[in-house]
Amino acid sequence: MIVLFNKPFRVLSQFTTDGDKQTLADYVPIPGVYCAGRLDYDSEGLLILTDDGKLQNRIANPRHGKAKHYWAQVEGIPSEADLQPLRQGIRLKDGMTQPAQVSLIAPPSVWERQPPIRARRNIPTSWLQLVIREGRNRQVRRMTAHIGHPTLRLIRHQVGPWRLDALAPGAYAIHS
Repeated sequence: MIVLFNKPFRVLSQFTTDGDKQTLADYVPIPGVYCAGRLDYDSEGLLILTDDGKLQNRIANPRHGKAKHYWAQVEGIPSEADLQPLRQGIRLKDGMTQPAQVSLIAPPSVWERQPPIRARRNIPTSWLQLVIREGRNRQVRRMTAHIGHPTLRLIRHQVGPWRLDALAPGAYAIHS
């Protein structure tokens, strides 16, 4: 079984917690499924859950090269020269990243975030689409910060062949 879940902002990508934070258990009442990859507490979008351990490994393990597609709202408007290092791979504290596919896009049609991102009158924001095939901790956020355009909002909308499509935040769909 595969469960596609639209993880809301400020929800942990796990079923248990030792604090007062919301978890997957608050949204997905399906026993025996586990995350195939994670999203940060502050990130939103597609999270894949499965009861198949082999499939979970094929989705989550970077050596299998599943493409992960993100929309990142960033501070400022990056130029093509700003984006080029991401396309070539950049050195982060934990080593070189693989080259990413990245482009400046029109704002995607997405739900309002609660609370909204911070808005600064004199600093515009823009949206990037990024495709990566690895999944280091906070990787997209660290990559955009590295080029001087910090991520303000991050939404994963596709992993391999699975897409978020019209799934509302907090909703899930079961695929057999």
